[in-house]
Amino acid sequence: MDTQPRKPRIVIFSLRNIFGKALFRCPHYEFEDLICQIDSAVLLAPALDSSSTRSKFATRLAYHAPITLNPGIQKIPAKTHYDVFFTICGFPQDLLMVNAVSNVKDLCGTSVCLLDELWIREIVKHRRFLRILAKFDVVMLYYSQTVKPLNEQIGRRCVFLPPGVDAILFCPHPAPPKRVIDVYSIGRRSEITHQRLLRMVRESGLFYLHDSIGGSQAINSTEHRALFASVARRSRYFIVNPGVIDQPEKRGNQIEIGNRYFEGAASGAIMLGERPTNEEFGRLFDWPEAVVQLPYDSSDIDILIKDLDADPQRQERIRQTGVVQTLMRHDWVYRWEAVLKAVGLKPMEGVSERKEHLRRLAQAVLQNGRGTDGTITKDLLLSAAKTGHCFQRDSFR
Repeated sequence: MDTQPRKPRIVIFSLRNIFGKALFRCPHYEFEDLICQIDSAVLLAPALDSSSTRSKFATRLAYHAPITLNPGIQKIPAKTHYDVFFTICGFPQDLLMVNAVSNVKDLCGTSVCLLDELWIREIVKHRRFLRILAKFDVVMLYYSQTVKPLNEQIGRRCVFLPPGVDAILFCPHPAPPKRVIDVYSIGRRSEITHQRLLRMVRESGLFYLHDSIGGSQAINSTEHRALFASVARRSRYFIVNPGVIDQPEKRGNQIEIGNRYFEGAASGAIMLGERPTNEEFGRLFDWPEAVVQLPYDSSDIDILIKDLDADPQRQERIRQTGVVQTLMRHDWVYRWEAVLKAVGLKPMEGVSERKEHLRRLAQAVLQNGRGTDGTITKDLLLSAAKTGHCFQRDSFR
């Protein structure tokens, strides 16, 4: 554990001032902000209009020719040398922005790129953008099934890093609010399931909160995450499904784990939806009823909810286990530990302090649980602590 005060050792190249309003990028900024809280890091977030003629031309050219132009990013003065350069890209096209930092090796000893969305079917389409990844020492992917084919494509060390969540922000404790929202659905949804829920609204007065306007922009990413977490903490059921489940033409047979699973579990809502047929999901969500199976396009959600509502102890067990497991395994601090392990750096004191906070909160959740006989408390906490880093061992084989 590195406890000595020192100059910043991490430089985070953030795209928040370029693509800052996109909803799916809000967890990226949440992760970056937490790194700055628990490590010695500096955030570099250049501003750029991605819709400018220069930026759009550079992107279009990169699709069709092995030429990467600077879309308008200014050079970062190499006044300070950092141990690690870290950046999160939402799409392969974002790499054009990062590539504009031509002096990464002058700035840092080691460079890491975390790439969010990359489907195997689109590797060829984005091959010229993906060549940029060769400049990084470590490439991390949210999509586990893309790791091997991308590694073969670029010849670099690619590893799987699961998405995470600010487990403290989403945790309903220490003052659990009333769960006044019956069903919460955000983002992609099955129209069949949606219509059945609307029928329940009309017939039984179900409080069903869902998207009713189109749009993918946040006014403020931090405020959006806080509001999202607040609503999730007040929801009884939370709809989840694998990434891009409604676009098989894009993903093929690939099944990946989206952020919703981590957010739903962290909030204590009972997740209803498809349990991803993904090997990593079984490792990350290995407790009973982490997700209550509801096939995509199912019209039986009313029956499922009725069965769950008839068993309050089952509900409490599912909620409590999800919250504790997330606190002990899926907070961003554990993801940052995995990054540090990949580059050979020791965690700083802020990491251990946050982990202790998470552990104490998990203990409080178990002690304050309602509707249980208390017998699972010790076993659950020990189980979560023991398996908290299982994905790290598997990812770096």
